[in-house]
Amino acid sequence: MSSDKPKAAVIMGSDSDLPVVRKTIEVLKAFEIDFEVNVISAHRTPDRAADYAKNAEEKGFEVIIAAAGKAAHLPGVLAAFTTLPVIGVPIKSSTLDGLDSLLSIVQMPSGIPVATVAVDGAENAGLLAVQILSVKYGYLRDKLKAYKESMKEAVIEKDKSVRKEVF
Repeated sequence: MSSDKPKAAVIMGSDSDLPVVRKTIEVLKAFEIDFEVNVISAHRTPDRAADYAKNAEEKGFEVIIAAAGKAAHLPGVLAAFTTLPVIGVPIKSSTLDGLDSLLSIVQMPSGIPVATVAVDGAENAGLLAVQILSVKYGYLRDKLKAYKESMKEAVIEKDKSVRKEVF
């Protein structure tokens, strides 16, 4: 299915992941990327996860962002059923501060890659999705350049502020 506007799927393993995932949503909105958000559990609704991934491309999605904590199998399960790029967001859990989630996502077996961002790195997941989509949608590259320029300007202003305060 071809579209003139980029579209991302945002999946979280639990509604408790939403506070972290909101950062992904903010990035997608800022870059005017269409998206859908769902709660799908790799363990409690595995058939739904498989069906979603199998049909994602047909529904017009071009990238999937999947956030999960603890065992964090969701991104890998989705990646097993699609050829779309999958970005995993490990969620900090109460037990091991997210190390369990990070390792569950990043240690995928050969043939089933999942791009992985930092623990609770939902903002970077959104930005990575934008970068992936910018390969097809050139105008996103211009927006990314402007975004990076604004980050640069913010650091320069912070530098001026700190130097003014110290001296």
